[in-house]
Amino acid sequence: MQSIEEIHKRNSRVEEDKAWETSKVRRAFIASITYLVAALFMMRIGVDEPFLSAFVPTGGYLLSTLSLPFVKKWWIQRYGK
Repeated sequence: MQSIEEIHKRNSRVEEDKAWETSKVRRAFIASITYLVAALFMMRIGVDEPFLSAFVPTGGYLLSTLSLPFVKKWWIQRYGK
């Protein structure tokens, strides 16, 4: 059986992980890497204006991280317990 202190430590780690997963720093870091990799790839394959074109996948990533509250509300009403 786990001690209360072990449970508190676990809960703290879970809260830290959740804070990291939803942090703007994490999103900005991933977006930056996405932009850099996309731009380099586009340069390699000869795309015109690769640094401008690299905003497309980066924007797609950022859009995918939005919480979309209206969709969440609909989903919870339809599929939530």
